[in-house]
Amino acid sequence: MIPGGNMSYTAAAYQQMLSLAGYTAAQQAALSANATRSPFQPSFPGTAAGFGGGSGAGYQVKPGSSVPQRADVKLKKLPFYDIHAELLPPTSLLAQGSSRFQEAQFQFQLTLQQASEIASTRDIRMGSKLDYQHQIQLRFCPLDSSAEQGDEFPPSICVTVNSKMCQLPNPIPTNKPNVEPKRPPKPISITPYCKLSPMNPNVVNIKWASEFSKGWVVGIWLVEKLTSEQLLDRLKMKGSRNPDFTRDLIKEKLNDDEDGIATTNLKVTVACPLGKMRMTIPCRPTTCDHLQCFDAMLFLQMNERKPTWQCPVCDKPALYDNLMVDGYFLEVIKDPVLPTEENEIILNQDGSWHPVPKEEEEAKKKKEEKKEEDKEEVDLVDLSDDDGEGGSKKASAATASDDDGAAPKTTETAATAANSDDEGESGAPAAVAAPASNGTPGPTGEIECIDLE
Repeated sequence: MIPGGNMSYTAAAYQQMLSLAGYTAAQQAALSANATRSPFQPSFPGTAAGFGGGSGAGYQVKPGSSVPQRADVKLKKLPFYDIHAELLPPTSLLAQGSSRFQEAQFQFQLTLQQASEIASTRDIRMGSKLDYQHQIQLRFCPLDSSAEQGDEFPPSICVTVNSKMCQLPNPIPTNKPNVEPKRPPKPISITPYCKLSPMNPNVVNIKWASEFSKGWVVGIWLVEKLTSEQLLDRLKMKGSRNPDFTRDLIKEKLNDDEDGIATTNLKVTVACPLGKMRMTIPCRPTTCDHLQCFDAMLFLQMNERKPTWQCPVCDKPALYDNLMVDGYFLEVIKDPVLPTEENEIILNQDGSWHPVPKEEEEAKKKKEEKKEEDKEEVDLVDLSDDDGEGGSKKASAATASDDDGAAPKTTETAATAANSDDEGESGAPAAVAAPASNGTPGPTGEIECIDLE
């Protein structure tokens, strides 16, 4: 009911809205019965006390089983999702009895407004897969209230929503013996399996394998899926970190002479370590103490595909909420003094900077070119000096000489040694005069060829 508004007017407006939404007279009467309480939060039988949360969250208890308890556990925030409503608060998955495989059943119900939001944001473009910008998200995590918990699936998990099998991420194979493969930790959108109607509750059935020393938590939320472009816009709206902060950090690092060695300047790059190209929006987490930045857009795009949220410079956690655009390096990138083809700069002790001198840059290029030339020369020598190739070439040459009918070199040497006294000369004439192994002279053509030579 609208505060201070006319009750009859509100009921009439609500009735008209139901009619436009396509509800029958019987459905309108059932929904209108709860209009005096809250037209957008209809209740239904079986709703658990303390579990309503404005969305009709509840559970169904089987005979002999205990009542599920709300868990005092907080799940880690997912930057690419905005939470709009809590459909099922974090609830413990309690094991019943001594059986290893357990089963629990929960239910939740959407309001008219929530159902309309989900249905209106469905992607209906030609050829696009079934996807929703507003999603009903299912998450699991360990039962541990000591710190924020990340997503993790219970072992042997199986989920059905309204008696439809829910598709979960495929387990990652492992080579460890007696270790069950784990599924990638991520939230699950169960929107395609849900009834987008405030009339009918959605029933979620969960089966899992219990562990003696570990408990589990399940929760369901209504979320809005964001893109990397939207997160980038929000990051820009936060503003950039004051350039003086980075300037003071440069002074601190270059004037730190605890080891007795003071650095007068420092060469850094304005190229992103991820894409190896010049940054457009340099940023780094407030939790990191290094000067090197990375490109915000590229970092967000990579985490949109595979969320790791690790700093590409030091590998420490780089959470989205801790990212800040660096005003100092933003000024450097926009400064026309820095040529577009240059990405390296020199930082000075006073916090200022200047481009790398041309002489030093040319010397660096020549050094790189020389390395490339030396590498090519080494590669040519390695190929020509290959023992296997050389041996095969020699063997081929020997085979070719044998095929042409010429006597092997060892035979010529032996013949020359045997007839050196008769001829009075050493070398080819003696080899020509020497008889073959069977006592017959060599071919005439062969003798003429050697005499000419």
